Amino acid sequence: MTTDTNTNTDTSPETGRAASTGTGPGTGVPPFSVISGAQVQQVLHGHEKHIVDLVEATYLLHGAGQTVNPPSYFLRFPDRPSSRIIALPASISGPDGVDGLKWISSFPHNVETGIPRASAVLILNDHETGYPFACLESSIISATRTAASAALAADHLTRHTTRPTRVGFFGTGLIARYIHTFLSATGWSFDEIGIHDLSPDSAAGFRRYLEEHNTPGRITVHDSAEELIRAADLVVFATIASRPHVSDAAWFSHHPLVLHISLRDLAPEILLDATNVVDDVEHCLKADTSPHLVEQLTGDRGFLSGTLEDVISGRVSVPTDRTVVFSPFGLGVLDLAVGKYVYDETARAGELHTIQDFFHERRRHG
Repeated sequence: MTTDTNTNTDTSPETGRAASTGTGPGTGVPPFSVISGAQVQQVLHGHEKHIVDLVEATYLLHGAGQTVNPPSYFLRFPDRPSSRIIALPASISGPDGVDGLKWISSFPHNVETGIPRASAVLILNDHETGYPFACLESSIISATRTAASAALAADHLTRHTTRPTRVGFFGTGLIARYIHTFLSATGWSFDEIGIHDLSPDSAAGFRRYLEEHNTPGRITVHDSAEELIRAADLVVFATIASRPHVSDAAWFSHHPLVLHISLRDLAPEILLDATNVVDDVEHCLKADTSPHLVEQLTGDRGFLSGTLEDVISGRVSVPTDRTVVFSPFGLGVLDLAVGKYVYDETARAGELHTIQDFFHERRRHG
């Protein structure tokens, strides 16, 4: 098996998609390419505003029924209860349609040995033939679509109120860093930045990152969750919590916007006292997320105001006198959209690394 720069496809200057030459995606058996994390980062870095627009467009497609996004499948291990691997299949229709699967693992104990908690790959399948045509390193894609979704939500959920100037990050790993990057790149600036993490080393590392990047605003490491929440009017939860650990609604009496990215931090009483927006109702109300626990407690879904797409489309208004909580389960179609963008741009640059003869047995009867 050998790898080299792809010479089997040209790229369309209008769309960046691989143009058909008899072997490209959409015609016959496509060549199979591998896109590394370095290539992924090269494509995405500095294009945060475009990625937020892409994520918004994908949410609108999803709301219009132009996607297929089945439930995520969780592979769990009896001997490793804190670890899991999740499969997120998805499909996007339309002229730039693509199918695919994200396969992402979360092994929290990795951090103790000096490697990242999460690792992932994304497989892209040709919309016409079903053949896989690319495998992309996807931890960067996953963090990017998560951060873009968070920045998009922060924008739309504060459009009719005063934009927050004090942000608090509860959990200070890779996702927190990406969310801060996307907020900054889309016009957010904060007078105060609060940090809280159960790991002092992680909190110190995040603070060092902010200082090294000359981030404006006063940076404070808070000793407690209560202190952080009360000091912020935009709270970002980016932890690895498996069950609720914040339960006092009084901490939110100043009605902040809460980006509940990690999904399992807030007890039901917090959500019952807030306006709740999710990315997809069916997806979010499963796997013992905080919204799922509220549904189990109350027996209905009346506590949900709607989806982010409902807010974007104007069907749901966000009150200014209540805490607003955005709880995104994380849709596979977002990974697919960002991954396809990376593939197209890599193809446009002529930098696809193709595995020759990846699909070898092509004759039905030999």
